[in-house]
Amino acid sequence: MEILAFASTSGVLLMLLPCFLPAAAGHMAIKVPLKNYPGLGVVHRARRSAEEDTGQETNFLDMKDNLRGKSGQGYYVEMRVGTPPQTLNILVDTGSSNFAVGAAPHPFLKRYYHRQRSRTYRDVRRGVYVPYTQGKWEGELGTDLVTIPHGPNVTITANIAAITDSDKFFINGSNWEGILGLAYAEIARLCGTGYPRKEGNTSVSVGGSMVIGGVDSALYVGNIWYTPIRKEWYYEVVIVKIEINGQDLMMDCKEYNYDKSIVDSGTTNLRLPKRVFDEAVKAIKAASSTEKFPDGFWLGEQLVCWQEGTTPWNIFPVISLYLMGEATNESFRITILPQQYLRPVEDIATSQDDCYKFAVSQSSTGTVMGAVIMEGFYVVFDRARKRIGFAVSTCHVHDYSRKASVDGPFYASDLEDCGYNTPQLDESALMTTAYIMAGVCALFMLPLCLMLFQWRCFRCLRRSQDDFADDISLLK
Repeated sequence: MEILAFASTSGVLLMLLPCFLPAAAGHMAIKVPLKNYPGLGVVHRARRSAEEDTGQETNFLDMKDNLRGKSGQGYYVEMRVGTPPQTLNILVDTGSSNFAVGAAPHPFLKRYYHRQRSRTYRDVRRGVYVPYTQGKWEGELGTDLVTIPHGPNVTITANIAAITDSDKFFINGSNWEGILGLAYAEIARLCGTGYPRKEGNTSVSVGGSMVIGGVDSALYVGNIWYTPIRKEWYYEVVIVKIEINGQDLMMDCKEYNYDKSIVDSGTTNLRLPKRVFDEAVKAIKAASSTEKFPDGFWLGEQLVCWQEGTTPWNIFPVISLYLMGEATNESFRITILPQQYLRPVEDIATSQDDCYKFAVSQSSTGTVMGAVIMEGFYVVFDRARKRIGFAVSTCHVHDYSRKASVDGPFYASDLEDCGYNTPQLDESALMTTAYIMAGVCALFMLPLCLMLFQWRCFRCLRRSQDDFADDISLLK
């Protein structure tokens, strides 16, 4: 994985490049301008201007091998926070927009951020609470200086959420102590934030590089194909078709994007809406019918194991996702292999077995193209031009007869219609609805008003009769 990000108008680029250490490897490139990013603030020093973002003068060698992580637990980069600097490993997540670090002891943290030891820390006296669909954290908002040791010569003042309490957020053995969200500011909230990050409990060692300064053409082969960013919150894209071993699922393309489709480095699995997931699993089962697997495997609840070195990759199909291209009625295809969507799981089976978890899962919040998709490719998050690019990485996933690929173009009409639009009533429809509701209320209130009027008249009439009777008795 490679991430490029603007830190300011100076055009500093942040690039991440994780590659699997095993032979079946992948990496991706992400281009993310941090201009307007709430977690990163004033730039104190910058090496070059925005016009120099081609990377031609950048020394990439100084930034190699500065990204680490574990398969299924996220990729992290070393950062230094405060004065004097405190070294922390920070998870990189394109599916959220909060910069937060552990700031209190936790069983899963080997170290944490000590605010009181930093001379440059400033408390803004504001609480932060961020729930995910799985897990949550809360803490206190402040600012401090942040640098990337194996990165550009840049120090920034960042808004930092100091995590003082959390539940199911940190992952045991993941070796990271915080999270850097690189999505748009719209989903950075003080109460509630981005997208769930966690699936899987695998621990295949991975490494890579965080390269800052430009795109390195040595890290990918072929062309970079771009898809427009549909909406600037998550990195939302439009999927126009899905195939299993070349067979179209033949679904309405809107269903692939219900209620959104996003690219998220902080999510492990390829997550699909329920109906799409059901159809995809049916097709994968049919293509791999030479072996029978328990239903729990397809739901991500059970593992499948083979004797070491005998995994039958050839019986599993390839999965192809077609993304809308930049040109009208044009799309391109991303194809992933079973080596990507079957995640290796260690520390469970004996040393004689290779065990895997099915890394395509059901989603209730739209399609998420997580690490399952991104690890095989060089991925460019280009916020300046509002697009995301995909190319085959130089350490792409492959087997004897197949390889991960990005190819195109393919043509079809009305691809823009595949995007899901939240139903919205116009003003006239809302006024009509209001009048109808008012009429219904009036119909219900009319009988009550009539009953109240009759009751009042009856009381008044009875009171006048009682008063007359009292006057007669007094005269007697």
